[in-house]
Amino acid sequence: MKHIEKLSFLEIVSELKELVHEVISLAQNSETQREVLNEVEILVGKFDPILDDLRDNIKFKDHPPLKKAVESLGLELKRAKGLVKSPEAKAFIKQIEELVHDLGRSLGLVLLASLEVSTELKDKIGELHKDLMSTRFDMSSFPSTSYDSGLVSELEIEVEIQEEKRVCFGIDDVAMQLKYGDDEQLRYALLELNELVGGKRVSSEWISDEGVIPILFNRLSSSNSDNRLSILQLLRSIASDYTDNKERMADVGILSVLVKSLVRDEEERKEAAALLLDLSDLQSVRRRLGRIQGCIVMLVALLNGDDVVASSHAGKLLNALSSNTQNALHMAEAGYFKPLVQYLKEGSDMSKILMATALSRMELTDQSRSSLGEDGAIEPLVRMFSAGKLEAKLSALSALQNLSNLTENVQRLISSGIVASLLQLLFSVTSVLMTLREPASAILARIAQSESILVNQDVAQQMLSLLNLSSPVIQNHLLQALNSIASHSRASKVRRKMKENGAFQLLVPFLMETNVKIRSSALNLLYTLSKDLPEELTDQLGETYIKILISIISSSTLDSEKAAAIGILGHLPSSDKKVTDMLKRANLLPILVSIMTSRSEVSTETTCWLAESITGVLIRFTNPSDKKLQLYSAQQGVVPLLVKSLSSGSLVAKCRAATSLAQLSQNSSSLRKSRTLRWSCVPPSAEAVCEVHGGQCYVKSTFCIVKAGAVSPMIQILEGQEREADEAVLGALATLLHDEIWESGSNYIAKKSGIPAIIKVLESGSVKAQEKALWILEKIFGDEEHRVKYGESAQAVLIDLAQQGDSRLKSATAKLLAQLELLQVQSSYF
Repeated sequence: MKHIEKLSFLEIVSELKELVHEVISLAQNSETQREVLNEVEILVGKFDPILDDLRDNIKFKDHPPLKKAVESLGLELKRAKGLVKSPEAKAFIKQIEELVHDLGRSLGLVLLASLEVSTELKDKIGELHKDLMSTRFDMSSFPSTSYDSGLVSELEIEVEIQEEKRVCFGIDDVAMQLKYGDDEQLRYALLELNELVGGKRVSSEWISDEGVIPILFNRLSSSNSDNRLSILQLLRSIASDYTDNKERMADVGILSVLVKSLVRDEEERKEAAALLLDLSDLQSVRRRLGRIQGCIVMLVALLNGDDVVASSHAGKLLNALSSNTQNALHMAEAGYFKPLVQYLKEGSDMSKILMATALSRMELTDQSRSSLGEDGAIEPLVRMFSAGKLEAKLSALSALQNLSNLTENVQRLISSGIVASLLQLLFSVTSVLMTLREPASAILARIAQSESILVNQDVAQQMLSLLNLSSPVIQNHLLQALNSIASHSRASKVRRKMKENGAFQLLVPFLMETNVKIRSSALNLLYTLSKDLPEELTDQLGETYIKILISIISSSTLDSEKAAAIGILGHLPSSDKKVTDMLKRANLLPILVSIMTSRSEVSTETTCWLAESITGVLIRFTNPSDKKLQLYSAQQGVVPLLVKSLSSGSLVAKCRAATSLAQLSQNSSSLRKSRTLRWSCVPPSAEAVCEVHGGQCYVKSTFCIVKAGAVSPMIQILEGQEREADEAVLGALATLLHDEIWESGSNYIAKKSGIPAIIKVLESGSVKAQEKALWILEKIFGDEEHRVKYGESAQAVLIDLAQQGDSRLKSATAKLLAQLELLQVQSSYF
C-alpha cells in the first residue's frame, strides 16, 4: 500500500475500502474471540456504504480538511487490521474496545469536515459514529451497545481523548467555521475547538491571534440555545486553561453580552453565572460588571431563584462585587441588603454614612424593611446615632426613621435602648444638633405606637414638657406620640398622671392652632384623655373651648377633626343641663344632623368614628327627663338618622342609636295619652293610629319607635353574631312592654319575629343583656298564645341558664320556668 499522504482523495477512499474488506475477512476467519469479532465485523462493515458515498461525491476531491480526516480514519483501520490478526493478544477485548472508540472519533472528524454533504449521508455517518462510541464489551466477550442512550455528548467524547493518534484537519478551517458557519457548522466547530483546547493543542497566542474570544461572544448573541450553552462551556475552559485570556473577556462589551445570558434558560443562566464568577477575580471585571445595566438585578433574581447551583454562583458573585460600595447600593435597590448591612457594621466611617444616607432615601416596602431588620441593620445605625459625628448621626436617624415604619423594627428600636437617647437629643439646646430633632421626634412617634414604650418611665411627661419648646413639625410628632402612648390598653396610670400634671391646660390652646396637622393631633390626644374624666371635663374645657370645639365641627373639612371634636363633647357629663343648654344655644344639634345627612355612604374607619361620636352626643339630646329637649331633637330630624344608624353604622353607633331611641320611646305612651285627650274631638287618621300605643303616634311628636320603623332593624341586630349592642336594643324593645301596652307590644314584637332573636340572647349574651331578655320574655309569655308557640324553644335554654348561668339570673330564670310550668312556684330557685 502506498504512503497514504501521497494519494489523491479518491485513491485514499479506495484504499480504505480495501482495508475495510480485509478487516472483515480477518474477523470472519478467526477461530477465537468469535463474539467480539462478529461485532467488529458488523461495525466495520458499515463503513463500506459511507466510503462509497464519499467517493461518488466528486466535489470533495479537493477539500483538504476532509482528506485529512479520511487519512486519520485510514490509520485507525490499519490498526484494526493488525489487532484482528492477533486475537490471542493480552487484554485483547480492552484493546478492541479502545480501537472501536478511536474509529468513532476519527469518523467524528469526517462528519465535522463533511458539513456540506447530503442529509442522508450525514445521518449515516452520525448513526455509525453513535454506534462506535457507545459500544462496550464485557469480560465474557459479549458486546453491550447502549443504543438507547442517544448520541454521546461531543464534549464527553473530547474528554475521553488521551492520545494524539490522528492527523487533524486544518485549525484555520475551524476558525472560519466559528466565524461564518451556520448553527450546525458552528456546532461541530465548537466540538473541534473544545477538543483542541482540552488537549492543549492550540496556544494562547493562537486564541488571541484568531480573535477566538470576540468571535465566540459575537456568536453567543445570535446562536441557538444549544450552541450558546456550548460556547459558554468552552469559554469557561479557555478562561481556566489559558488564564491570560481572562483579560480579553474583561471588555465591557463582552461582559454585556454575557450578562444577557443571565435571563435565558436555566442551564445557560447557570453557565453564565459560573463564567462571570470565574472572571470576577479580576478587579476590572468587578468594576465593570456593576456598571452594566441590569446585571446586579439579574444576579439578585438568580440568588432568590429555585436553582441551587445558580443561586450559589450568584451569591458568590454578588459577594465579590460588593467590595465596591456602589455595587452594594445597587444590590440594596434590587432588594438584596446584606452587603449594605455589612458596610454599616464594619465599613469605614464614610462608607457607613453613604449606606445610611442611601437607606434613608430608598422607597422601602414592608418586606424590605423586614429583611433589613432581620439582617441586623438597626443595631449599627443606633450605634452611629449614639456615638458618631453630626453627619453620621443625621444619616443614621434618617435611615432609622425609614425603617421604623414597620412594627417589628419598632420593637428592635425599643430593645436597642434608643428612646432615652432620642429624648436627650430633643432636650438638647446645642445648635449643631437642632437638625437632628425632627427625625428623632418622628422616630419617637413611631416607637410610641408599640405598647412596649410603657417600660420607659415618665416618657410621656418628658414629651409633654417639650411641647412648647419645639418647632411645629416636632410638636406634631410629639402630639402623635403622646396620643399613641395614652391610647394603649395598659396606659391608665399614664393618662391619670398626664392629667394630674396639667396636660389639659397645656393642650387646649392648640385648638386655636392654624396649623391643621398640629390642631388635629391635639384634638386626637384631648379626645383620648377626655374618656376618663367626664366630671372634670367641663371645668377643664370651660365655655370658651367648648365653643371653639363647636366652631371646629362646623368649619373643618376633615372628618377626623370633626369626629375627635364631637367625641370630646360626647364625653361631657350628659346630666349637666348647663352644658346641654350651652350646646343647644350654639346650634350644635342642627350641625350634627347636617353632618349625618350629608356624610359619605362609604364606610371607612374615620366615617365610622364620626358616626359613633355623633350618636354619642345625641344621647344627651334625647334625655328622657327633658321632654322639651326630646321634642326639639325630634323636630330637628334626629329620629330617622338614629334608625338609619341601626342598619348601617358600626356596633358602637348601633348601640348608641338604640340607647337614644329607647330614651325617646320611654315617653311615647304619656305623649300619646296627652295628645289623645287634647284632640279627642277630632277623629284620628288610620295612618296615625299606633298598633302598640293604641292612639295617635307620630315620629316628631310622640317619638314612637314603631312608627319610626326602628323595631325590625333592632331585631336584626339581635339575630346577628355580634353581641355588643344587645343590651341597648333590648332596652328599647322593653319600652313597648310597660304598663297597659305590654300585650300589644308583645304581639308587635312577635309579629316582627323578634321572640326567637330574644331567646338567642339568653344563649350567648352578656349577663345584663340576659337579664333584660328574661324580663321581656316574662312579659311576652304572659300571653298564653306566645307561651304555647315559643315556650318549648325557650325551655332548653332556660334550663341550661338555670343550671350553669350567672347566679344573678337565677331568680328571674326560675320565675320564667315556673311561668312555663316547668318549675314549682315555691321552688328553692326563688
